[in-house]
Amino acid sequence: MTLQKRATIISSSVAVTLVIIKLIVGIISGSVAVLASAIDSGLDLAVSLFNLFAVSNAEKPADETFNYGRGKIEAIAAVIEGLVITLSGFFIFYEAIQKILHQEPVTHLTASIVVMVISLVMTGALVLFLNHVANITQNMVIKSDALHYKTDLLSNGSILVSLVVIYFTDFYLIDAILGILIAIYIVYSAFELIQDGILVLLDASLDEDIVEKIKEVIENEPGVNDYHWLRTRKAGNDYFVDVHLVFTPEMSLLEAHRIADSVEAKIKTINPKADWLINIHLDPYDDSDVNIEESQKFANIEA
Repeated sequence: MTLQKRATIISSSVAVTLVIIKLIVGIISGSVAVLASAIDSGLDLAVSLFNLFAVSNAEKPADETFNYGRGKIEAIAAVIEGLVITLSGFFIFYEAIQKILHQEPVTHLTASIVVMVISLVMTGALVLFLNHVANITQNMVIKSDALHYKTDLLSNGSILVSLVVIYFTDFYLIDAILGILIAIYIVYSAFELIQDGILVLLDASLDEDIVEKIKEVIENEPGVNDYHWLRTRKAGNDYFVDVHLVFTPEMSLLEAHRIADSVEAKIKTINPKADWLINIHLDPYDDSDVNIEESQKFANIEA
């Protein structure tokens, strides 16, 4: 079992535990706030299960139907989860405004504080674990899951702080104020997640610094006269690179192939954690659009 799949299983297990605890405490105490939090944890469970499905399918090898694999499932999952997080942020903002307008009091403080402490500890440990896995695997699904539970962590933390303040001061407005601030942060954080997912779905190029390193590898490789039509993209942990390398017409195919293998090996060292799929086309002359006349001249000579 891969690390990212294990992470989604653990997050799903935590969500199940939190749903059970909050439902039991909410029903026994009669706290509407705790029951609402249980529903939120149920949404977390649904998202985690979807992420488990996405990770499991993204790891499947390429086949006749999906020649390049299913890595983009991770980007789809990231966009969907980003939208869910955004909607959660808007809902929290709406609820905070309603509390300000209607001056709704918070009831069953002791029971609510206990369950929020438990939720805070479990969610905090899960966020640390998911961030660790995301840093190792660079998996978009795990990153989105970490962000999702981070928003829960902030939400639970703000609820706990506000409950404690209310318990000692009866200052009910603090609950709404913290809710508004967290809602704004949640929507802001989710925007970047959605943007990253959409860029992957649209086949955006690799990060600029990685592309520059690829160019540096090619330009410094002995035997390569020039290159063109360099294209890059990513899907999940797969990095795709297509490029035409220009050699001299006199160079043997064996030597040109050896040099291309050297270029490919050096490119893969740029990020050893990624799965590189590099397609190098060998040209005896520059056949790019900007050198079309030169290309035709060589073609005529060969003919």
